[in-house]
Amino acid sequence: MPFWNILAVSACLSSRFSEPDLISRELAALPLLERRIECLVRSVAGRVVFSTSLGVEDQAIFHAIATSSAPIDVFTLDTGRHFPETLDTIERTERRYGLRIRVIAPASDHVEALVARDGINGFRASIEARKACCDARKVKPLQRALAGAAGWLTGLRREQSGGRLATPFAEFDKSLGMLKLNPLADWSLDQLQAYIAANDIPTNPLHARGYPSIGCQPCTRAVQPGEDARAGRWWWENEDGKECGLHNRPIAERS
Repeated sequence: MPFWNILAVSACLSSRFSEPDLISRELAALPLLERRIECLVRSVAGRVVFSTSLGVEDQAIFHAIATSSAPIDVFTLDTGRHFPETLDTIERTERRYGLRIRVIAPASDHVEALVARDGINGFRASIEARKACCDARKVKPLQRALAGAAGWLTGLRREQSGGRLATPFAEFDKSLGMLKLNPLADWSLDQLQAYIAANDIPTNPLHARGYPSIGCQPCTRAVQPGEDARAGRWWWENEDGKECGLHNRPIAERS
């Protein structure tokens, strides 16, 4: 290991802290993703969990978790509306690394009540209806999966969209009572793609068909050249910074 890397990891090992600013400084000094993952585990005083959507960012993080043997609980949210290619990517990833990805499903009564009220594709009727669908299929299951954790690892990058330009390496999410950790926050798409290629990491084949950001099948389309990477998500809406509610709960809810 290079001398500078030994020093950085040693500093990380010196104490278990949970201050976002301290964690951010540590990660900024560690360009290697595997070292960042190891540092996060040693730095957070408690259980660290990783929610993967099987996108390229999350596949890179999963590779780093697997190769560093970091004790991180990995799970994915099965909304019941995923592309078949996304489900196949789960299987290929598990076979490649010999690790199981825990699958979290939404509560059946929540989904049944939603469909009874809005219809099977009622999410297209309004932004409020779409967010209600995301809440039942993604937000509530996520909250259940995060219960008791001290740190939540995500694949957010500043370059992904205008609404994510200020993404920090670490922040304290008051609504969840835990640290939100973004080890790829400063990575460019070129860095990410180079890492994927160098490590032969399995990816969702939809990425090669013009889907840089992949969510539920009815809510995702391919993007056109020059479009924002998240332009294919809920494309029928005319709302800036479109999100499902996992990463951008209202300020009043987070304070």
